[in-house]
Amino acid sequence: MTNPEVDSLAELIDDCTDLPRELRTAGKTIPAPRAAEPWQVDEDTYRQVEGLDAFV
Repeated sequence: MTNPEVDSLAELIDDCTDLPRELRTAGKTIPAPRAAEPWQVDEDTYRQVEGLDAFV
């Protein structure tokens, strides 16, 4: 890397391509997203926000 403060996108891309390959492709992949757990609002929670539509 030549300059910690780049002035353009082209300079940023040039600096990124200067990184060693092993740092750019560490071989780790992001895991697939999990399915959301089912949920429901209980009465206490509902009462906390009941009527707030008047303020929006």
